Amino acid sequence: MSDELLEVQTQLSFQEDSLQTLNDVVTRQQKDIERLTIEIERLREQFQTMVTMQLEEHEEPPPHY
Repeated sequence: MSDELLEVQTQLSFQEDSLQTLNDVVTRQQKDIERLTIEIERLREQFQTMVTMQLEEHEEPPPHY
């Protein structure tokens, strides 16, 4: 009986360690997702600014045309 209890405790300990490792990975991935989402939004804004500037430059021909 003692050997069986020790085996169960060992398995539980291994599972707890595995769960903590998985939790750490998920937490890190969530931080990465949040950081990348912010970066994508920043790039989207920069792109929109560039497009707007390009459109403004080509709106009217110069007066000598």
